[in-house]
Amino acid sequence: MKTLIADKFSQTHLGRLMSLGCEVAYHPGASVAELPALAAEAEILVVRGKKVTTATLEAGRKLALVLRAGAGVNTIDIKTASARGIFVSNCPGKNSIAVAELVFALLLAIDRRIPENTAALRAGLWNKKEFSKADGVFGKTLGVVGVGSIGREVIRRAQAFGLRVIAWSRSLTAAVAAELEIERRENVDDLFREADIVTVHLALKEETRKLVNAVRLGLMKPRAIFINTSRGEVVDQAALREAVAAGRIRAGLDVFDPEPAESEGPFSDPILPLPNFYGTHHIGASTEQAQEAIADETVRIIETFVKTGLVLNCVNLAARTPAKWQLVVRHRDRVGVLAYVMGEIRQAGLNIEEVQNVIFDGALAASCRIQLTGKVPSALVETLRAGNPDIIGVDLLQII
Repeated sequence: MKTLIADKFSQTHLGRLMSLGCEVAYHPGASVAELPALAAEAEILVVRGKKVTTATLEAGRKLALVLRAGAGVNTIDIKTASARGIFVSNCPGKNSIAVAELVFALLLAIDRRIPENTAALRAGLWNKKEFSKADGVFGKTLGVVGVGSIGREVIRRAQAFGLRVIAWSRSLTAAVAAELEIERRENVDDLFREADIVTVHLALKEETRKLVNAVRLGLMKPRAIFINTSRGEVVDQAALREAVAAGRIRAGLDVFDPEPAESEGPFSDPILPLPNFYGTHHIGASTEQAQEAIADETVRIIETFVKTGLVLNCVNLAARTPAKWQLVVRHRDRVGVLAYVMGEIRQAGLNIEEVQNVIFDGALAASCRIQLTGKVPSALVETLRAGNPDIIGVDLLQII
């Protein structure tokens, strides 16, 4: 398969893709504007942080799979990909440790003012009296918003630092909280009100966009620390700038809203010069360990797709189709049986949503499950039962 790698990828992993029979085009420096032309003949597109726009998806006439070599997929136009029948996949959990490590790098940098320490030393200044002023994190309350794979790695490290951990997530149950040895908060506002430090680990969805707003930032304790290493759009950036500028809270950010589309270039944001702001360049997943794990997973997903047609970690399949009925046809494993069944379904004016045909041991018989939309004529089942001698049995089930 023709595979376009549009971000940095190791030579070792490029070689592994080629050994699968992939025809690899490697363009790590390609800009977003250049992607449509490069993707014109590609069947698989691999990106890391680069945006995959409508223009790229429409230009990629042969595209079957877009793979994000990372966790989030908000940089990919999933709506257009789904409409064009293009699978979108990612590599969740492979960068969790790297991001969790950065959370604590930011936390300690803020508390101990490490950037200012370093800047003073580089300027030839010694100021132990000034830089001895730090709170320390032991015994403080850390509020974790989002308890996925990254959130859980943060929790493990927080407990080692002696932090008390409270957490909120829509999926967090009391049983899971007990297993993680943390305290669950049913209301995210209560977490912001109670925590000395808040760290956010949410995927970007409509329900999480600007979940951290002016009201919630206003609930935080004076001089509390806010850290975001997830997605910039999860936070109301203007509200955060105001809170930091007013000296109410301190902030450590690895992500921004908006961010530059390319990996290098000018960047400005009113929060950058503020004394209570500490930041990094969206590098949460950028450790050699994490990138190796992500590259391994990328190759595994492509290998599975090339050999079986299955897409691991696919993020844009329907959780539930519009199908209302399931037709179950048990039949002898012979030529033409399913063609007959499909023809009768077509004649009935029904749309097929999903089909799965499984073979029994010995390959003498099979069972085909067909999900249908539309009103199923009562005569269809009898027609199928009587119309082909290789059909063993037919059942029609309503999908609840």
